[in-house]
Amino acid sequence: MQTVHKSPSFVATADAAELTAEFLVIPVFENDDFRDVPWLPQRSSGHVDHARTRGELTGKLYEVMHAVLDGNRPVRAALVGAGERASFTADRLRRLAIVGGLAARRSRFTTASFVHRSASFDAATAAQVVAEGFTLANYDGASYKTSGDAPAFLDWVQVAATGAGSEASLKKGAVLGECTNLARELANEPGNRLTPREFADRAAAIAGQAGVSVEVLDEKRIEALNMGLLLGVARGSQEPPRLVVLKHEPTDAPADVTLALIGKGITFDTGGISIKPAENMDKMKDDMSGGAAVIAAMAAIARLGVPLRCVGVVPMTENMPGGRAVKPGDVLASAEGKTVEIINTDAEGRLILGDGLWYARQLGVTHLIDVATLTGACVVALGKTTSGLFGAPDRWVEEVRQASERAGDRAWPLPTFDDYKDQLKSEIADFTNTGGRAAGATTAALFLKEFTGTLPWVHMDIAGTAWAEEPKPYQPKGPTGVAVRTLVQVALAADSWGKLDLKR
Repeated sequence: MQTVHKSPSFVATADAAELTAEFLVIPVFENDDFRDVPWLPQRSSGHVDHARTRGELTGKLYEVMHAVLDGNRPVRAALVGAGERASFTADRLRRLAIVGGLAARRSRFTTASFVHRSASFDAATAAQVVAEGFTLANYDGASYKTSGDAPAFLDWVQVAATGAGSEASLKKGAVLGECTNLARELANEPGNRLTPREFADRAAAIAGQAGVSVEVLDEKRIEALNMGLLLGVARGSQEPPRLVVLKHEPTDAPADVTLALIGKGITFDTGGISIKPAENMDKMKDDMSGGAAVIAAMAAIARLGVPLRCVGVVPMTENMPGGRAVKPGDVLASAEGKTVEIINTDAEGRLILGDGLWYARQLGVTHLIDVATLTGACVVALGKTTSGLFGAPDRWVEEVRQASERAGDRAWPLPTFDDYKDQLKSEIADFTNTGGRAAGATTAALFLKEFTGTLPWVHMDIAGTAWAEEPKPYQPKGPTGVAVRTLVQVALAADSWGKLDLKR
Protein backbone atom coordinates (compact mmCIF):
# COMPACT_ATOMS: atom_id res chain seq x y z
CA MET A 1 0.00 0.00 0.00
CA GLN A 2 1.39 3.38 -1.05
CA THR A 3 1.49 6.48 1.11
CA VAL A 4 -1.71 8.39 0.41
CA HIS A 5 -1.11 11.69 2.17
CA LYS A 6 1.65 13.69 3.76
CA SER A 7 1.65 16.82 5.90
CA PRO A 8 4.13 19.40 4.59
CA SER A 9 5.93 21.70 6.99
CA PHE A 10 5.05 25.40 6.77
CA VAL A 11 6.95 28.61 7.34
CA ALA A 12 5.64 32.19 7.24
CA THR A 13 7.62 34.83 5.39
CA ALA A 14 6.83 38.53 5.65
CA ASP A 15 8.40 39.57 2.33
CA ALA A 16 7.43 37.88 -0.92
CA ALA A 17 10.92 38.64 -2.19
CA GLU A 18 12.27 36.16 0.39
CA LEU A 19 10.40 33.19 -1.09
CA THR A 20 12.88 30.54 -2.09
CA ALA A 21 10.82 27.45 -2.99
CA GLU A 22 11.15 26.00 -6.47
CA PHE A 23 7.44 26.44 -7.30
CA LEU A 24 5.55 29.71 -6.75
CA VAL A 25 1.74 29.97 -6.53
CA ILE A 26 0.25 33.43 -7.09
CA PRO A 27 -3.47 34.28 -7.15
CA VAL A 28 -4.48 36.49 -10.07
CA PHE A 29 -7.72 38.49 -9.95
CA GLU A 30 -9.92 39.50 -12.82
CA ASN A 31 -8.80 42.88 -14.19
CA ASP A 32 -5.68 42.59 -12.02
CA ASP A 33 -3.34 45.58 -11.98
CA PHE A 34 -0.58 43.73 -10.03
CA ARG A 35 -0.04 46.89 -7.97
CA ASP A 36 0.90 44.90 -4.88
CA VAL A 37 3.18 42.51 -6.82
CA PRO A 38 4.88 44.72 -9.44
CA TRP A 39 7.75 42.25 -9.64
CA LEU A 40 5.49 39.59 -11.19
CA PRO A 41 5.15 41.07 -14.71
CA GLN A 42 8.72 42.38 -14.49
CA ARG A 43 10.26 38.98 -13.72
CA SER A 44 8.22 37.18 -16.38
CA SER A 45 10.06 38.94 -19.24
CA GLY A 46 6.77 40.28 -20.55
CA HIS A 47 5.10 36.86 -20.61
CA VAL A 48 2.40 37.83 -18.09
CA ASP A 49 1.48 41.03 -19.99
CA HIS A 50 1.40 39.19 -23.30
CA ALA A 51 -0.78 36.44 -21.81
CA ARG A 52 -3.27 39.01 -20.55
CA THR A 53 -3.39 40.77 -23.92
CA ARG A 54 -4.18 37.59 -25.85
CA GLY A 55 -6.72 36.40 -23.24
CA GLU A 56 -4.76 33.47 -21.85
CA LEU A 57 -4.53 34.99 -18.36
CA THR A 58 -8.01 36.12 -17.34
CA GLY A 59 -8.13 35.66 -13.57
CA LYS A 60 -11.25 33.50 -13.92
CA LEU A 61 -11.74 31.19 -10.96
CA TYR A 62 -9.26 28.32 -10.73
CA GLU A 63 -7.78 28.71 -14.21
CA VAL A 64 -4.05 27.97 -14.05
CA MET A 65 -1.34 29.45 -16.26
CA HIS A 66 2.27 28.38 -15.83
CA ALA A 67 5.15 30.80 -16.26
CA VAL A 68 8.88 30.99 -15.57
CA LEU A 69 10.08 33.96 -13.49
CA ASP A 70 13.61 35.31 -13.85
CA GLY A 71 15.77 36.31 -10.90
CA ASN A 72 18.79 34.97 -9.08
CA ARG A 73 17.53 31.64 -10.37
CA PRO A 74 14.52 30.80 -12.56
CA VAL A 75 11.37 29.87 -10.63
CA ARG A 76 8.38 28.02 -12.01
CA ALA A 77 5.13 29.85 -11.21
CA ALA A 78 1.47 28.89 -11.33
CA LEU A 79 -0.85 31.87 -11.76
CA VAL A 80 -4.21 30.74 -10.36
CA GLY A 81 -7.42 32.57 -11.19
CA ALA A 82 -8.98 34.12 -8.09
CA GLY A 83 -12.08 35.69 -9.64
CA GLU A 84 -13.31 39.14 -8.64
CA ARG A 85 -11.36 40.76 -5.84
CA ALA A 86 -14.56 42.13 -4.28
CA SER A 87 -16.01 38.64 -3.75
CA PHE A 88 -12.83 37.06 -2.35
CA THR A 89 -13.41 34.89 0.73
CA ALA A 90 -11.39 32.69 3.07
CA ASP A 91 -12.94 29.59 1.50
CA ARG A 92 -11.88 30.76 -1.94
CA LEU A 93 -8.35 31.28 -0.64
CA ARG A 94 -8.37 27.73 0.75
CA ARG A 95 -9.41 26.41 -2.66
CA LEU A 96 -6.75 28.46 -4.47
CA ALA A 97 -4.13 26.89 -2.22
CA ILE A 98 -5.46 23.43 -3.09
CA VAL A 99 -5.33 24.23 -6.81
CA GLY A 100 -1.79 25.55 -6.46
CA GLY A 101 -0.69 22.56 -4.40
CA LEU A 102 -2.11 20.11 -6.92
CA ALA A 103 -0.36 21.98 -9.74
CA ALA A 104 2.95 21.70 -7.88
CA ARG A 105 2.47 17.98 -7.30
CA ARG A 106 1.54 17.33 -10.94
CA SER A 107 4.85 18.92 -11.93
CA ARG A 108 6.53 16.79 -9.22
CA PHE A 109 7.90 19.69 -7.20
CA THR A 110 8.54 19.05 -3.50
CA THR A 111 8.65 22.66 -2.28
CA ALA A 112 6.26 25.51 -2.98
CA SER A 113 5.64 29.13 -2.05
CA PHE A 114 2.34 30.98 -1.87
CA VAL A 115 1.74 34.72 -2.08
CA HIS A 116 -1.38 35.88 -0.25
CA ARG A 117 -2.56 39.10 -1.92
CA SER A 118 -5.89 40.05 -0.34
CA ALA A 119 -6.40 42.05 2.85
CA SER A 120 -10.15 41.32 3.03
CA PHE A 121 -9.70 39.22 6.19
CA ASP A 122 -7.13 38.87 8.95
CA ALA A 123 -3.68 37.41 8.37
CA ALA A 124 -4.20 34.59 10.87
CA THR A 125 -7.25 33.30 8.99
CA ALA A 126 -5.38 33.59 5.71
CA ALA A 127 -2.41 31.61 7.01
CA GLN A 128 -4.69 28.90 8.42
CA VAL A 129 -6.72 28.30 5.26
CA VAL A 130 -3.64 28.36 3.04
CA ALA A 131 -2.05 25.66 5.21
CA GLU A 132 -5.29 23.68 5.09
CA GLY A 133 -5.37 23.99 1.31
CA PHE A 134 -1.82 22.85 0.65
CA THR A 135 -2.21 19.96 3.09
CA LEU A 136 -5.47 18.87 1.44
CA ALA A 137 -3.68 18.98 -1.91
CA ASN A 138 -1.11 16.54 -0.51
CA TYR A 139 -3.52 13.59 -0.72
CA ASP A 140 -3.53 10.83 -3.34
CA GLY A 141 -6.15 8.09 -3.42
CA ALA A 142 -4.31 5.54 -5.58
CA SER A 143 -3.24 3.59 -2.52
CA TYR A 144 -3.26 0.08 -4.00
CA LYS A 145 -1.69 0.71 -7.41
CA THR A 146 1.45 -1.33 -7.98
CA SER A 147 2.57 0.16 -11.31
CA GLY A 148 3.47 3.64 -12.47
CA ASP A 149 5.29 6.38 -10.64
CA ALA A 150 4.72 6.83 -6.94
CA PRO A 151 2.83 10.04 -6.15
CA ALA A 152 4.90 13.16 -5.51
CA PHE A 153 4.19 15.06 -2.30
CA LEU A 154 5.14 18.52 -1.09
CA ASP A 155 7.67 18.47 1.76
CA TRP A 156 7.47 22.10 2.80
CA VAL A 157 5.61 25.28 1.88
CA GLN A 158 6.48 28.94 2.37
CA VAL A 159 3.62 31.38 2.80
CA ALA A 160 4.03 35.12 2.27
CA ALA A 161 1.64 36.29 4.98
CA THR A 162 2.26 39.03 7.48
CA GLY A 163 0.63 39.56 10.86
CA ALA A 164 0.73 38.30 14.40
CA GLY A 165 0.02 34.63 14.88
CA SER A 166 0.79 33.53 11.34
CA GLU A 167 3.11 30.71 12.44
CA ALA A 168 0.55 29.35 14.93
CA SER A 169 -2.20 29.64 12.32
CA LEU A 170 -0.14 27.71 9.80
CA LYS A 171 0.25 24.90 12.34
CA LYS A 172 -3.46 24.93 13.08
CA GLY A 173 -4.32 24.76 9.38
CA ALA A 174 -1.88 21.90 8.88
CA VAL A 175 -3.58 19.90 11.67
CA LEU A 176 -7.03 20.52 10.19
CA GLY A 177 -5.85 19.52 6.73
CA GLU A 178 -4.01 16.44 7.98
CA CYS A 179 -6.99 15.18 9.98
CA THR A 180 -9.27 15.75 6.99
CA ASN A 181 -6.88 13.62 4.94
CA LEU A 182 -7.02 10.92 7.63
CA ALA A 183 -10.79 10.76 7.15
CA ARG A 184 -10.33 10.62 3.37
CA GLU A 185 -7.86 7.77 3.75
CA LEU A 186 -10.32 5.77 5.87
CA ALA A 187 -13.27 6.43 3.54
CA ASN A 188 -11.24 5.32 0.53
CA GLU A 189 -10.38 1.92 2.02
CA PRO A 190 -12.05 -1.14 0.41
CA GLY A 191 -14.63 -2.96 2.48
CA ASN A 192 -12.57 -6.14 2.56
CA ARG A 193 -9.70 -4.20 4.15
CA LEU A 194 -11.62 -1.90 6.49
CA THR A 195 -13.86 -4.32 8.36
CA PRO A 196 -15.53 -3.17 11.60
CA ARG A 197 -12.72 -4.69 13.66
CA GLU A 198 -10.03 -3.10 11.50
CA PHE A 199 -11.88 0.23 11.56
CA ALA A 200 -11.93 0.09 15.36
CA ASP A 201 -8.22 -0.73 15.48
CA ARG A 202 -7.36 2.18 13.21
CA ALA A 203 -9.58 4.51 15.22
CA ALA A 204 -7.75 3.47 18.38
CA ALA A 205 -4.37 4.09 16.72
CA ILE A 206 -5.37 7.54 15.45
CA ALA A 207 -6.83 8.46 18.83
CA GLY A 208 -3.81 7.18 20.73
CA GLN A 209 -1.39 9.21 18.61
CA ALA A 210 -3.45 12.34 19.28
CA GLY A 211 -3.77 11.78 23.03
CA VAL A 212 -7.46 10.84 22.95
CA SER A 213 -8.60 8.07 25.28
CA VAL A 214 -10.34 5.22 23.51
CA GLU A 215 -12.56 2.29 24.47
CA VAL A 216 -13.64 -0.36 21.98
CA LEU A 217 -16.80 -2.28 22.87
CA ASP A 218 -17.04 -5.72 21.25
CA GLU A 219 -20.19 -7.63 20.36
CA LYS A 220 -20.54 -9.04 23.89
CA ARG A 221 -20.43 -5.58 25.47
CA ILE A 222 -22.84 -4.30 22.83
CA GLU A 223 -25.24 -7.13 23.61
CA ALA A 224 -24.95 -6.46 27.34
CA LEU A 225 -26.06 -2.88 26.64
CA ASN A 226 -29.13 -4.19 24.78
CA MET A 227 -28.22 -2.33 21.60
CA GLY A 228 -30.74 -4.23 19.52
CA LEU A 229 -30.62 -1.83 16.59
CA LEU A 230 -26.87 -2.09 16.10
CA LEU A 231 -26.95 -5.86 16.65
CA GLY A 232 -29.88 -6.22 14.27
CA VAL A 233 -28.01 -4.57 11.41
CA ALA A 234 -24.90 -6.63 12.16
CA ARG A 235 -26.75 -9.97 12.14
CA GLY A 236 -26.37 -10.57 8.41
CA SER A 237 -22.59 -10.25 8.44
CA GLN A 238 -19.89 -12.67 9.54
CA GLU A 239 -17.97 -9.62 10.78
CA PRO A 240 -18.85 -8.72 14.38
CA PRO A 241 -19.82 -5.14 15.19
CA ARG A 242 -17.86 -2.67 17.26
CA LEU A 243 -18.66 0.51 19.18
CA VAL A 244 -15.75 2.93 19.52
CA VAL A 245 -15.88 5.56 22.27
CA LEU A 246 -13.37 8.43 22.18
CA LYS A 247 -12.88 10.98 24.96
CA HIS A 248 -11.03 14.30 25.06
CA GLU A 249 -11.11 15.56 28.65
CA PRO A 250 -8.75 18.51 29.16
CA THR A 251 -8.30 19.78 32.71
CA ASP A 252 -9.10 23.37 31.71
CA ALA A 253 -12.48 22.51 30.18
CA PRO A 254 -15.70 23.90 31.68
CA ALA A 255 -17.40 21.28 33.79
CA ASP A 256 -20.94 21.90 32.54
CA VAL A 257 -20.46 21.47 28.78
CA THR A 258 -19.66 18.24 26.92
CA LEU A 259 -19.96 17.98 23.15
CA ALA A 260 -20.84 14.57 21.70
CA LEU A 261 -19.96 13.65 18.11
CA ILE A 262 -21.65 10.51 16.77
CA GLY A 263 -20.67 9.04 13.40
CA LYS A 264 -22.18 6.35 11.20
CA GLY A 265 -19.67 3.53 10.73
CA ILE A 266 -21.16 1.18 8.13
CA THR A 267 -17.98 -0.23 6.60
CA PHE A 268 -19.90 -1.67 3.65
CA ASP A 269 -23.58 -1.35 2.81
CA THR A 270 -25.21 -3.83 0.45
CA GLY A 271 -28.65 -2.69 1.55
CA GLY A 272 -29.19 -6.00 3.31
CA ILE A 273 -32.26 -8.00 2.26
CA SER A 274 -33.52 -4.82 0.53
CA ILE A 275 -30.41 -5.10 -1.61
CA LYS A 276 -29.11 -2.16 -3.61
CA PRO A 277 -28.69 -2.25 -7.41
CA ALA A 278 -25.31 -3.58 -8.50
CA GLU A 279 -24.40 -0.36 -10.31
CA ASN A 280 -22.38 1.93 -8.03
CA MET A 281 -22.65 -0.45 -5.07
CA ASP A 282 -18.85 -0.33 -4.94
CA LYS A 283 -19.15 3.23 -3.64
CA MET A 284 -20.79 1.88 -0.50
CA LYS A 285 -17.36 1.37 1.02
CA ASP A 286 -17.64 5.06 1.97
CA ASP A 287 -20.74 4.53 4.13
CA MET A 288 -18.52 4.95 7.18
CA SER A 289 -17.51 8.51 6.20
CA GLY A 290 -19.46 9.98 9.12
CA GLY A 291 -17.60 7.74 11.55
CA ALA A 292 -14.29 8.62 9.91
CA ALA A 293 -15.12 12.33 10.26
CA VAL A 294 -15.82 11.93 13.98
CA ILE A 295 -12.60 9.99 14.59
CA ALA A 296 -10.48 12.49 12.66
CA ALA A 297 -12.22 15.49 14.26
CA MET A 298 -11.59 14.11 17.75
CA ALA A 299 -7.91 13.73 16.87
CA ALA A 300 -7.75 17.32 15.62
CA ILE A 301 -9.56 18.66 18.69
CA ALA A 302 -7.04 16.95 20.95
CA ARG A 303 -4.01 17.99 18.90
CA LEU A 304 -5.17 21.61 18.93
CA GLY A 305 -5.70 21.48 22.70
CA VAL A 306 -9.31 22.69 22.50
CA PRO A 307 -10.45 23.42 26.10
CA LEU A 308 -13.71 21.50 25.81
CA ARG A 309 -14.84 18.06 26.91
CA CYS A 310 -15.67 16.06 23.79
CA VAL A 311 -16.94 12.52 23.34
CA GLY A 312 -16.93 10.61 20.07
CA VAL A 313 -19.18 7.57 19.55
CA VAL A 314 -18.89 5.48 16.37
CA PRO A 315 -21.02 2.32 15.95
CA MET A 316 -19.39 0.07 13.32
CA THR A 317 -20.81 -2.83 11.31
CA GLU A 318 -21.44 -4.14 7.82
CA ASN A 319 -24.95 -4.35 6.35
CA MET A 320 -25.11 -7.71 4.58
CA PRO A 321 -27.90 -10.01 3.29
CA GLY A 322 -26.86 -13.17 5.18
CA GLY A 323 -29.10 -15.96 6.37
CA ARG A 324 -29.46 -14.30 9.79
CA ALA A 325 -29.99 -10.81 8.38
CA VAL A 326 -32.82 -8.64 9.63
CA LYS A 327 -35.85 -8.81 7.32
CA PRO A 328 -38.53 -6.33 6.29
CA GLY A 329 -41.34 -6.69 8.82
CA ASP A 330 -39.02 -7.60 11.71
CA VAL A 331 -39.20 -5.60 14.92
CA LEU A 332 -36.03 -4.56 16.77
CA ALA A 333 -35.75 -3.13 20.28
CA SER A 334 -33.31 -0.29 20.85
CA ALA A 335 -31.10 0.16 23.90
CA GLU A 336 -33.45 2.93 24.94
CA GLY A 337 -36.33 0.45 24.92
CA LYS A 338 -38.15 1.88 21.91
CA THR A 339 -39.23 -0.63 19.27
CA VAL A 340 -38.74 -0.22 15.52
CA GLU A 341 -40.52 -2.00 12.68
CA ILE A 342 -38.11 -2.60 9.82
CA ILE A 343 -39.71 -1.58 6.53
CA ASN A 344 -36.54 -1.36 4.48
CA THR A 345 -33.24 -2.92 5.58
CA ASP A 346 -31.34 -0.35 3.50
CA ALA A 347 -32.39 2.27 6.04
CA GLU A 348 -29.80 0.87 8.44
CA GLY A 349 -27.63 3.88 9.24
CA ARG A 350 -30.33 5.50 11.34
CA LEU A 351 -30.68 2.27 13.31
CA ILE A 352 -27.08 2.10 14.47
CA LEU A 353 -27.04 5.85 15.09
CA GLY A 354 -30.12 5.49 17.31
CA ASP A 355 -28.21 3.26 19.70
CA GLY A 356 -25.13 5.48 19.32
CA LEU A 357 -27.05 8.63 20.27
CA TRP A 358 -28.55 6.87 23.27
CA TYR A 359 -25.12 5.73 24.44
CA ALA A 360 -23.66 9.23 24.09
CA ARG A 361 -26.42 10.51 26.36
CA GLN A 362 -25.51 7.90 28.99
CA LEU A 363 -22.03 9.44 29.12
CA GLY A 364 -23.41 12.75 30.42
CA VAL A 365 -22.98 14.89 27.31
CA THR A 366 -24.84 18.18 26.92
CA HIS A 367 -24.83 18.77 23.13
CA LEU A 368 -25.19 16.30 20.25
CA ILE A 369 -24.03 16.30 16.62
CA ASP A 370 -24.31 13.22 14.46
CA VAL A 371 -22.77 12.84 11.01
CA ALA A 372 -23.84 10.26 8.43
CA THR A 373 -24.08 9.38 4.76
CA LEU A 374 -27.72 8.80 5.52
CA THR A 375 -30.15 9.39 2.65
CA GLY A 376 -30.29 9.62 -1.11
CA ALA A 377 -33.18 12.00 -0.51
CA CYS A 378 -30.75 14.59 0.82
CA VAL A 379 -28.76 14.31 -2.42
CA VAL A 380 -31.96 14.93 -4.38
CA ALA A 381 -32.73 17.98 -2.23
CA LEU A 382 -29.28 19.60 -2.08
CA GLY A 383 -27.16 17.92 -4.72
CA LYS A 384 -23.49 17.07 -4.35
CA THR A 385 -22.18 20.40 -3.06
CA THR A 386 -24.14 20.96 0.15
CA SER A 387 -24.73 18.81 3.24
CA GLY A 388 -28.11 18.80 4.95
CA LEU A 389 -28.57 20.06 8.50
CA PHE A 390 -31.44 19.04 10.76
CA GLY A 391 -31.98 19.52 14.45
CA ALA A 392 -33.30 21.50 17.37
CA PRO A 393 -33.30 24.14 18.64
CA ASP A 394 -32.80 26.42 15.64
CA ARG A 395 -30.01 28.34 17.37
CA TRP A 396 -27.92 25.16 17.75
CA VAL A 397 -28.49 24.31 14.08
CA GLU A 398 -27.34 27.81 13.17
CA GLU A 399 -24.20 27.44 15.27
CA VAL A 400 -23.28 24.32 13.28
CA ARG A 401 -24.18 25.98 9.97
CA GLN A 402 -21.88 28.92 10.73
CA ALA A 403 -19.12 26.51 11.70
CA SER A 404 -19.54 24.70 8.38
CA GLU A 405 -19.21 28.03 6.60
CA ARG A 406 -15.94 28.80 8.37
CA ALA A 407 -14.72 25.28 7.63
CA GLY A 408 -15.48 25.33 3.93
CA ASP A 409 -17.99 22.47 4.35
CA ARG A 410 -21.10 24.04 2.87
CA ALA A 411 -24.29 22.97 4.71
CA TRP A 412 -27.91 24.07 4.77
CA PRO A 413 -30.83 23.56 7.21
CA LEU A 414 -33.86 21.47 6.26
CA PRO A 415 -37.14 21.15 8.22
CA THR A 416 -38.01 18.72 11.00
CA PHE A 417 -41.65 19.69 11.54
CA ASP A 418 -43.62 17.27 13.72
CA ASP A 419 -46.15 16.80 10.89
CA TYR A 420 -43.66 14.53 9.14
CA LYS A 421 -43.74 12.06 12.05
CA ASP A 422 -46.98 10.57 10.71
CA GLN A 423 -44.91 8.94 7.96
CA LEU A 424 -43.11 6.85 10.60
CA LYS A 425 -46.25 5.40 12.19
CA SER A 426 -46.27 1.64 12.76
CA GLU A 427 -49.18 -0.61 13.59
CA ILE A 428 -47.00 -3.08 15.48
CA ALA A 429 -44.10 -1.06 16.98
CA ASP A 430 -43.34 2.42 18.27
CA PHE A 431 -42.36 3.58 14.77
CA THR A 432 -40.95 2.36 11.47
CA ASN A 433 -37.40 2.82 10.24
CA THR A 434 -38.42 4.66 7.08
CA GLY A 435 -41.20 7.01 6.07
CA GLY A 436 -41.11 6.39 2.33
CA ARG A 437 -39.81 8.52 -0.53
CA ALA A 438 -41.51 11.80 0.33
CA ALA A 439 -39.28 14.03 2.51
CA GLY A 440 -36.99 11.04 3.07
CA ALA A 441 -34.14 13.07 4.53
CA THR A 442 -36.46 14.75 7.02
CA THR A 443 -38.15 11.55 8.19
CA ALA A 444 -34.72 9.96 8.66
CA ALA A 445 -33.73 12.90 10.84
CA LEU A 446 -36.95 12.62 12.83
CA PHE A 447 -36.17 8.96 13.44
CA LEU A 448 -32.83 10.00 14.95
CA LYS A 449 -34.53 12.68 17.02
CA GLU A 450 -36.36 9.93 18.91
CA PHE A 451 -33.01 9.00 20.53
CA THR A 452 -31.77 12.49 21.46
CA GLY A 453 -33.85 13.08 24.59
CA THR A 454 -34.14 16.81 25.25
CA LEU A 455 -30.55 17.71 24.39
CA PRO A 456 -29.60 20.22 21.70
CA TRP A 457 -29.03 18.08 18.62
CA VAL A 458 -27.92 18.46 15.01
CA HIS A 459 -27.88 15.81 12.33
CA MET A 460 -25.54 16.37 9.38
CA ASP A 461 -26.46 14.33 6.28
CA ILE A 462 -23.34 14.06 4.10
CA ALA A 463 -24.67 11.51 1.61
CA GLY A 464 -24.08 13.89 -1.29
CA THR A 465 -20.85 15.49 -0.12
CA ALA A 466 -18.72 12.67 1.29
CA TRP A 467 -17.57 11.50 -2.15
CA ALA A 468 -16.77 13.61 -5.23
CA GLU A 469 -18.09 11.78 -8.29
CA GLU A 470 -16.62 14.32 -10.69
CA PRO A 471 -13.25 16.05 -10.21
CA LYS A 472 -13.08 19.78 -9.66
CA PRO A 473 -9.98 21.98 -9.78
CA TYR A 474 -9.90 21.99 -5.96
CA GLN A 475 -11.28 18.48 -5.30
CA PRO A 476 -10.08 15.34 -7.09
CA LYS A 477 -12.55 12.52 -7.60
CA GLY A 478 -12.91 10.47 -4.44
CA PRO A 479 -13.43 11.02 -0.70
CA THR A 480 -13.70 14.61 0.51
CA GLY A 481 -13.28 14.35 4.29
CA VAL A 482 -16.36 16.53 4.68
CA ALA A 483 -17.49 17.46 8.23
CA VAL A 484 -14.09 17.02 9.91
CA ARG A 485 -13.32 20.72 9.93
CA THR A 486 -16.94 21.63 10.72
CA LEU A 487 -16.90 19.54 13.89
CA VAL A 488 -13.59 21.08 14.96
CA GLN A 489 -14.90 24.59 14.27
CA VAL A 490 -17.94 23.87 16.45
CA ALA A 491 -15.64 22.77 19.29
CA LEU A 492 -13.43 25.85 18.85
CA ALA A 493 -16.50 28.11 19.17
CA ALA A 494 -17.70 26.61 22.46
CA ASP A 495 -17.08 29.87 24.30
CA SER A 496 -20.03 31.36 22.43
CA TRP A 497 -22.57 28.52 22.30
CA GLY A 498 -21.61 26.91 25.63
CA LYS A 499 -23.21 29.81 27.50
CA LEU A 500 -26.45 29.78 25.53
CA ASP A 501 -29.74 28.40 26.83
CA LEU A 502 -30.41 25.80 24.14
CA LYS A 503 -33.27 23.93 25.81
CA ARG A 504 -35.65 22.15 23.46
